[in-house]
This record gives sequence, C-alpha cells and structure tokens, in this order.
Amino acid sequence: MLLCKGVEVEMYTGTPTGDVVGLSDRIVRDLEGFVREPDSRNVEYTTAPLCCYDRLLCALLKPRQSLRQYLEQQGNYTIIPGSTLSLGGSERFYRSDPHNPYHSYIEETYGTKVVTASIHLNIGIPSTEILIQACRLVRVEAPLYLALSASSPFLDGQVTGYHSTRWQMFPKTPQHVPLFTSHPHFIAWTQEQLAQGKMQNVRHLWTSVRPNGDRRPYLLNRLELRICDLIIDPLQLLAVIALLEARITQLIENPQLDPLQLSSLSPEKMLELTDNNELAAAANSLDAQLSHWKDGRTIVAREWIEELYQEVFPVAKKHGFACFLSPLSKILQQGNQAQRWLKQYKQGLSIEQIMTESIETTAIQEQELESKICAKLLVA
Repeated sequence: MLLCKGVEVEMYTGTPTGDVVGLSDRIVRDLEGFVREPDSRNVEYTTAPLCCYDRLLCALLKPRQSLRQYLEQQGNYTIIPGSTLSLGGSERFYRSDPHNPYHSYIEETYGTKVVTASIHLNIGIPSTEILIQACRLVRVEAPLYLALSASSPFLDGQVTGYHSTRWQMFPKTPQHVPLFTSHPHFIAWTQEQLAQGKMQNVRHLWTSVRPNGDRRPYLLNRLELRICDLIIDPLQLLAVIALLEARITQLIENPQLDPLQLSSLSPEKMLELTDNNELAAAANSLDAQLSHWKDGRTIVAREWIEELYQEVFPVAKKHGFACFLSPLSKILQQGNQAQRWLKQYKQGLSIEQIMTESIETTAIQEQELESKICAKLLVA
C-alpha cells in the first residue's frame, strides 16, 4: 500500500531572462490555490495528499500551467528555476503583506536570508510514534536529499562557492533541535520553545525535517522534509519523493532501522555529524564527504545515495513504484541542477544565459509532460 504524499512548492516569478519580480499579490488575488510568502517575489502552491504517482505528477504540473498562462498575460512574466535570487535583489525585502505581524518579525529578524524557493515533501504516517521514529531516520539522512536537490549555486549575479546557497544561509530555527524520542518529548520541547520565545508559533520550527499535522504539536499525521532546494524537473522530483517514501516504508516494515537502536553513536554525536553533513552537502552536494550516522565512517554523498537506492529498491518494487526511482541514476551520473549549471558557467556561459536557457527548457518540458501524462489520466 502506498503512503499519501503532498508537496509544497515555492517558486520565484519574473522575466524570461531570469530577473525576479514580485507578483504574489496579483497571483493570490486572481488564481485559486496559490498563497503568498512574506516576500512578494515568492509564491507557493500545495498539492492535495495523493498516493498515486501519476496523479501527483499532474497535481504538480497543472497549477504551474495555470500560473504560466496567467504570468504571460500580466506582461510576459514566467516561473524562475533555482532556490536563490540568482541575478540580484537580495539587498531588499519586498513585503507581500505589510500588515502581517509575523511577516514583520521575519523581515526584521532574518531579512532576505529567507527569500528562497524550496520544495517541502509531506509523507502521511498514521501512527504518531512511527512518525516520530521516521523523523529521526530522515533527519540523519536529510543531507542526502539536499545533495540530490541542490539548485542554488548563484546569488546576486555571483558564484557563491556553494551548491545550495539557500541551505547554507537559511536560518535554521531554533538552533538546537534534538532527535525526538517520543511524541510526548516533541510536545514538551515545543511548549518550552514557545514559552522561551525561541519559536514565535508552532510553525516556526525551521529544521531539515519536522513532524506535521492539523494541530501541532498535538495532532500529527505526516513527516515534512524541508531541506530540499527547488527541484524544477517534475520527474526528478518524483524520484526524490519515491526515495523518501521507500525509506519510510522500509522503516515501517523494519522498525530496527531506528537510529536510536541501530547506531553505535550517541544521539548528540549523531546530531553533530548531521549538522556537519548538512553544511558539507550545501557546499559540495553529491561530491560532499559525509559521516555516516551508523558508525561515523566517511562516505561520499553520491556513494551513500547509491547504497540507499540499492537498499530500498526491493521495497519500492514490492509496493509497485520502483519505476519512479529511475531518474535518480541520471542525477547521480550527470549531477544535480546546481552542478549542471556550474558546468555551463565553467564552459563560458553567463549566469543570465544559464537562467534564460533553463527557464525556456523547463517551460517546454512541463508542457510536454502535461499533454503526455495528464491528458491520459483525464481520459481514463
């Protein structure tokens, strides 16, 4: 049986040459299903929780097609790939809702460090304690998903030296988040953070992975992976989701995979390694030297992902979604978005040329996918 999956997609809007332009007030006013972020240059949509991968693909594509058509009507605007303000604009915050006090707090506290675009993956897990257990496992492996998704090597027209500039600068909050041992532990910890003012509200937990639900921290029903940069390629996004689902399904079927049971390291040491792994993955993504949570051994991110792929493939095959894992091989062989862009840069293309080409290629690919896949589903 497949787990339910929902995706929160944050994207920039702007010109076909890659300049980001804030249009979220118009988009939210005129298009159903889109919500604003604190900065007007971002807009977000969320898919419904779906089990079927084909339907999830269409749920990802259809809002984008509506948004693309709308943006063209507004003045030849489009969707911008990447997870940072690649060509410029990080010196100023453009408020989407000047009267929202939480947005005021975000602008005053973090500035444009939070003006990034990302993908949040939500996987439904009905048992609360299994959900907390899954959060532990995904937390220590989250750097692998960052390595696969990195798409922000540029900021303000410069090469930053990071493959995920977004995660390198994003203000993780609170600064120390433990490996939660149980649901009551998560409740007590959240209450303590709110009382101390380290979190402004229950949503103000900005870490790589967190428990999520309709009434946090009490009613939880899904794991939310927040570390991924924007994966603009829908098929590659499905592959990353399939890897995550297969790993969680493997844990559900074999609870001994829990890091608290399987690792020879203390929880504090695992967290220390994981924090360092996140920074290493932000810098070098698939080529990063990481430390394995099981025993602390050094392993390259690409090799770790390959090991994980081989381990979970039988699980995905058993549950009928192994085919959706296949694009992972292409990412491992050809590089993620950031690595492909940096290769083009080294070959002599300017950042504006790279963004312009990527914008055009993405629009064509999405149109072809929607007409090929979604039309069949409607007929069926």
